[in-house]
Amino acid sequence: MRPADLPILARDRRFVVLNKPAGLPVHAGPRGGDSVEGWFPLLADRRPGPWLAHRLDADTAGCLLVALRRAALRAAQAEFAAGRAEKTYWAVVRGRPPEPEGLIEAPLAKVSTRAGWRMRVDPAGRPAATAWRRLGGDDALSWLELAPRTGRTHQVRVHCAALGCPVLGDALYGGGAGPMHLLARALALHIAPPLAACAPPPPAMHAALRRCGWAP
Repeated sequence: MRPADLPILARDRRFVVLNKPAGLPVHAGPRGGDSVEGWFPLLADRRPGPWLAHRLDADTAGCLLVALRRAALRAAQAEFAAGRAEKTYWAVVRGRPPEPEGLIEAPLAKVSTRAGWRMRVDPAGRPAATAWRRLGGDDALSWLELAPRTGRTHQVRVHCAALGCPVLGDALYGGGAGPMHLLARALALHIAPPLAACAPPPPAMHAALRRCGWAP
């Protein structure tokens, strides 16, 4: 891949916002393989860096922030930690929520078993909150816009399942097999100067989104 081929949504001297493809992990992991970090030499030739400013699940597509400078990394991490970074997700979920919009406040905790690990709603877990609204759909599917106010692992996925509407294709939390219909739609940092980016839905989500009323 050439630098010109990278899926860049926004860039300045401090940051790059990548349009991460679904299925691509951010880290190579112990077994190696393709990852977002494998693109870093194409983003900048300076060392140390670049750095991931936050993370997305491998099967989630969309806006991923990469810091090109250490000071920028610290500034972005402070925004995420304080809840000031604006993150917007689109999801196609199974079913229809009972209300047109709402706020899910459900603490999350990690659970490990022989089959692996997952997150679950647990009163003893870490606080987690996600605002949501329904943008369209029918009785079987809904198109949701979600704004997580905290940054817990698998938060959007678990909160959708807790709503009774698991993300389509999310086999871990009840959404069935197939590509996961979850997009990190938009990201905004209100720092000086501000940074904002918006990611288009990946092709795997188009049919379900159209069924829910989305028009490209």
